[in-house]
Amino acid sequence: MLSLPLFAHSGRSPVTCEYRCGNACAHEAPNTSDNEYFGDVAKNVLSRRGAFKAGAVMAAAAGGFAALSGTAAPEAAASPVALTRPGRPVPGTDFTPVAPNTADALVVPRGFRQNVVIRWGDPVVPGAPKFDPAKQTAAAQAKQFGYNNDFVGLIGCGHNRWLMVVNHEYTTEVQMFPQYDANNPTREQVEVAWAAHGLSVVQVEKQRGGGLKVVPSRYGRRITLNTEFEVRGPAAGSKYLKTSADPTGRRVRGTQNNCSGGVTPWGTVLSGEENFHQYFANADKVTDPVAQARLKRYGVGTGTSTRKWERFDKRWDVAQEPNEPNRFGWVVEIDPNDPNSTPVKHTALGRFKHEAANVKITRDGRVAVYSGDDERFDYIYKFVSKGKYKPGNSALARRHNMALLDEGTLYVAKFTGDNPGDIDGTGKLPADGEFDGTGEWIPLASGDKSFVEGFTAEEVYVFTRLAADKAGATKMDRPEDIEPNPVNGRIYAALTNNTDRGAAGKAAADEANPRNGNKNGHVLEWEEAWGDAASTKFAWRLLLVCGDPKTADTYFGGFPKDQVSPISCPDNVAFDPYGNLWISTDGNALGSNDGLFSVPVAGPERGHVKQFLTVPVGAETCGPVVTNDFVVVAVQHPGENGTPAAPTSHWPDGGNSLARPAVVSVWRD
Repeated sequence: MLSLPLFAHSGRSPVTCEYRCGNACAHEAPNTSDNEYFGDVAKNVLSRRGAFKAGAVMAAAAGGFAALSGTAAPEAAASPVALTRPGRPVPGTDFTPVAPNTADALVVPRGFRQNVVIRWGDPVVPGAPKFDPAKQTAAAQAKQFGYNNDFVGLIGCGHNRWLMVVNHEYTTEVQMFPQYDANNPTREQVEVAWAAHGLSVVQVEKQRGGGLKVVPSRYGRRITLNTEFEVRGPAAGSKYLKTSADPTGRRVRGTQNNCSGGVTPWGTVLSGEENFHQYFANADKVTDPVAQARLKRYGVGTGTSTRKWERFDKRWDVAQEPNEPNRFGWVVEIDPNDPNSTPVKHTALGRFKHEAANVKITRDGRVAVYSGDDERFDYIYKFVSKGKYKPGNSALARRHNMALLDEGTLYVAKFTGDNPGDIDGTGKLPADGEFDGTGEWIPLASGDKSFVEGFTAEEVYVFTRLAADKAGATKMDRPEDIEPNPVNGRIYAALTNNTDRGAAGKAAADEANPRNGNKNGHVLEWEEAWGDAASTKFAWRLLLVCGDPKTADTYFGGFPKDQVSPISCPDNVAFDPYGNLWISTDGNALGSNDGLFSVPVAGPERGHVKQFLTVPVGAETCGPVVTNDFVVVAVQHPGENGTPAAPTSHWPDGGNSLARPAVVSVWRD
């Protein structure tokens, strides 16, 4: 294993940073706006305690938080999870924590078993050839499981069977190909990479012994950078989306950098396009100053790209196709129930580096979708539909509900702390013992109406970051996965880190982002006023301020710090049927491998972080799903601080094998 000083930002390998996000953290943060000085948009917000009280009262009157949730679990059952033993005080978290380690293995607690469900190169559709890492072809990869699996979603399709949808975030060509020249990739290698992006759909079933396995089915599907997508919503047909290959601005070829996502109540999957900026070249050759500013705000690259795709298709050359970057950075929707359906890019949800998108039903039956923009000093967003949700999982209901995301109101969040004078950037708790406050959802656009001065509605949707700058949103520390809790109805967001917080010329710490030089991240919890996802007011507090519990700048919901597992760089969030929060990490800055952690969010155990598993050397923990019978995680980029010639990991197959990203299931033995 490489020693920690050789790693780039946090605990990540320099290879990971280069191929996943184009070394974003090594460059100036794209948000250079001075939006703290816009008007006091938090006037007349509810007090923190008043908002929480109002939410609780209204939810109780409506039958409890669960009745208001509308968040679909990957399967219908909400029975006790298999992690529970009778008589234990905290259902869902009854296991002995795994100690921090640097093992080249997926390490689980005593009494648990594991298996690999599917790995890079395994067959997905009929006719897929046997995987041969020395002789990869684009035709083969288009039928095989893609690279660097991230989000995992399960949609029930019968007793102990699910459709499993997996994102393939990015490719790491220096690890994929034994003979790879980064300065001179071959066309075949480039086309393999195009086919290794996107998503995979397979059917899985629970084995008699407890784990999941892939079974042949008609649902098997690969979605790649060559798959046609339909553009829907208010920006469909926009002049900013038209290219020489698509003069209509309504058809886009492919999806890329799909990070996390969400399963909708109507049985589809939403997937967020994240670090798309790094795939494009020659933005510096664009001469129009307005277009230059827009490209810069999204971090689109100058000069040649890392992968050199512009040599093989002009759409990756911004000088030749200046609108092509605008066709990525959306939330896409996949219907895994129909393998012949055309995937959709939803423009009403705005364009930025979406980590994910998760749904909650409002009190009047509309749809709210939450999403974070994974960049230093960027924002948290919410979309609320105009139309109402139709229950059911029929094809007719799915078509109706997918159309809900075509029209509604797009908001961005403004956070206000209730103890601003107590925040000094050290992570010291305010006088009231909590980092907390109130917030407001600032409307950006609805249909063809813009609420941002100087922006048309079309510009708000396509250049959402700039509109949010103008609106005065709160700069956050890399907001990633955001998900409603199906038990208590509150919303939870992972903010991974931001070592630039408080640096010269940068935004200083505030109560929602309380540490300067924040290398370990934190977890945010909020409740919409009256428990209604359509509300424009909310109350918030930090559940966790992550890091080494031995240091003064950490906080674990008030739970004794000497009894928790160290946790660093929260990335994805999920919930078990009891409403316990589960957190996967990415970039552990504490010197050990990344992992998956459970955290009760209520009662005396609130904030009791326990590490459930760790992933192999160089890997990131992704896509957690916690059911009544098993836990599923996606192990992304194992051994990504090595090469095929000098590997640092041989997971999951061992011996001298090539490290391969894979999805794993874990269950109690």
